[in-house]
Amino acid sequence: MSHVLLVEDDEHLVEGMVFNLRNAGYDVTACNNGEDALDAMGRSAYDVILLDVMLPGIDGLEVVRRLRQEGNTSPVLMITALNRADDAIAGLDAGADDYVTKPFDLDEILARIRGVLRRQVWGRAAEPPSAPESLQYGEWCIDFQEFGATHSDGRKISLTAKELALLQLFACRPGEVVTRETFLKEVWGLPAGLETRTIDNFIRKLRQALEEDPSHPAHIVSVRGAGYRFVP
Repeated sequence: MSHVLLVEDDEHLVEGMVFNLRNAGYDVTACNNGEDALDAMGRSAYDVILLDVMLPGIDGLEVVRRLRQEGNTSPVLMITALNRADDAIAGLDAGADDYVTKPFDLDEILARIRGVLRRQVWGRAAEPPSAPESLQYGEWCIDFQEFGATHSDGRKISLTAKELALLQLFACRPGEVVTRETFLKEVWGLPAGLETRTIDNFIRKLRQALEEDPSHPAHIVSVRGAGYRFVP
């Protein structure tokens, strides 16, 4: 049974989500503030963390920053209000893997959790035949086993599981156009047709981290109306 940590201060929302998540077969722990969330994460491992941005005390953005600074790579789905898109982007920049907006559809939350869990199983299994253990990205060498990248000048950065999953998909398809539908299916485990900017936000983050000139990317190239192409 997969263990989900729900961090949300709306008691009525927590009650409904806990009921539905348990009904779907998940073991759920819930807390209503950032301090308790960090304490819970320090005491137990979680397969998925559902983390609200607006929390009393330490907010969700700071929680995910501290989590990543401590080396915790548990998948984090940020929960943000529909009219606060900047929070969603800030959450991704802080280290979250994905986000959902309030009000959200329960089926979407469950689909995203299933997608995260599939990615975890895939990551623990043997590498797919076509997936390399590393990827040369300009002056960077991406190490899929070590969850990081090393620059030719010796600099190192850490990457999240979702960022690595995107890069690994590119590595399997060098020079090919990868559509948004493919990203949704292969990385997020979601059906095609959803309207989401998550993919574009992750591509933007990767460009900022790995491109010499993020405003004129040389390696992750946009293909208008289709998706993205990776140029080694």
